[in-house]
Amino acid sequence: MTYAAGRRIFDVDSHLFELDDFLHAVATPDELPHLVPIDGQTELPVSLDAIERGRDYLARRNADPEVMATFEATMFDVRRNPWSRLGAFDPADRSHALDVLGFEYQIVLGTFSIHQIAHVEDSKALEVGARVHNRAMGRFCAGDDRLLAGGYVPLSLGPEIAGSLLDEAFADGCYTVMLDTNEADPTARSFTHPDFDPVWARFAERGIPVLFHIAVNGHYEPVSPSFRNNGRVSNALGGDAPDTTLGLMAMNNSAELFLSAMIFDEVFERHPGLRCLSLEHGASWVPGWLHKLDFVERTTRHVSPRTRSASEVARERLRVSPFAGESVGWLMEQLGSEMLCFASDYPHPEGSSDPIRKFEATMDGVDDDARAAFYAGNIERFLGLSPVAP
Repeated sequence: MTYAAGRRIFDVDSHLFELDDFLHAVATPDELPHLVPIDGQTELPVSLDAIERGRDYLARRNADPEVMATFEATMFDVRRNPWSRLGAFDPADRSHALDVLGFEYQIVLGTFSIHQIAHVEDSKALEVGARVHNRAMGRFCAGDDRLLAGGYVPLSLGPEIAGSLLDEAFADGCYTVMLDTNEADPTARSFTHPDFDPVWARFAERGIPVLFHIAVNGHYEPVSPSFRNNGRVSNALGGDAPDTTLGLMAMNNSAELFLSAMIFDEVFERHPGLRCLSLEHGASWVPGWLHKLDFVERTTRHVSPRTRSASEVARERLRVSPFAGESVGWLMEQLGSEMLCFASDYPHPEGSSDPIRKFEATMDGVDDDARAAFYAGNIERFLGLSPVAP
């Protein structure tokens, strides 16, 4: 019996715990000088000793079925060294992890490699880093059609370079990519400017969704640092999500603002096939956001008339992954069942030690059709994926 336990599940958000050579192993000699080492990025702590233990555990479980069985039984143990968890960094091991999970598809994103490239100040290093990262993600997922590689393209480099990087990402095996939700430079063009239409058109023409993910936000800071000067002991939570209570409260702000701009600046109208996935921003904000969209539209209709309601566009073009523990039943009461989709966040600890159980605990009164839509049907239709053959 798999973890899915007979459910059809499409997992829209999972990650790697990359090895220290993840980017460097696929870089050309000319690209290598532009790459920051995995322990040179400052956003997430890295233990090179833990990476070596992860390599050792992989060799041990591949050599001994009993050791493998132990790791299979404890694959959701979030207390474990993250590099030791099943499928954390090795492609064949990840395919085996998917067998144990029983998920039909899984979008796979980086962890440390994103921070190795997204925070550099030199534009050339940013461009090279994105190119290498996307090549590495495509290579990781190349051997298993169930694994859908998620790359990264910084729109801040401008529409021409971003478009070229996007074409390369697709050619290198990425299913889709993450885009920043804000432009940090206040003098730069908005990503909703018509100059960026060729980028959005690439997604629409391929029929794949854009990924918006927490922390890939153009260095947007929703909480002023002054809030930390509150006379209290720090309550940092750790992990790759915002690590304070206020950070968690505001974590959706970047995506909410950008998606609103995408609607009111009529990017979706210009690209009828364009769709978006919001990952790891939570979903509790969405009902109020839809109401606010329509309020703003009604208030500004005399200066900015529209042919469709803003919330209707959002419902059609956006799918959202709740956090394990958010009330899916309540969200479905507010939204209907079609906007929500399952995400495990595996093997990140934010996904919890049992995401299915935590989702199920909030789904009293949800009928079988709505449950099936949440776990697979919504995203299957949204992505146009075919069921995996038994």
